[in-house]
Amino acid sequence: MTDCVFCRIASGEIPAKKAYEDEEFLAFHDINPQAPVHLLVIPRRHFNDVVQAVKEQPELVARLFAVVSKVAAAQGLLPEGFRTVCNTGPNGGQTVGHLHVHVLGGRFMGWPPG
Repeated sequence: MTDCVFCRIASGEIPAKKAYEDEEFLAFHDINPQAPVHLLVIPRRHFNDVVQAVKEQPELVARLFAVVSKVAAAQGLLPEGFRTVCNTGPNGGQTVGHLHVHVLGGRFMGWPPG
């Protein structure tokens, strides 16, 4: 998808501060961090959201969260912990139509999130 900003980041067309990459996934620092550590983990293949990914490739979602765990550990977020957020649709706060997981940490995360 040439109009998807995350597809363009995944292809290297738009630069990003990368924290992890392999042939299937990319993790990069959020440009508007909401915590001391705030990364986005995306599949390189375009899925509109987690619902589409689960319908089309449910095993990809498990691999995505394995990468989330690996990235969190590499960022020093363990054993204290971290928050993952996967917004879906407009009411869920999704602003980019490409499956992505926010990894937030480095401070206490209160509940409710606000």
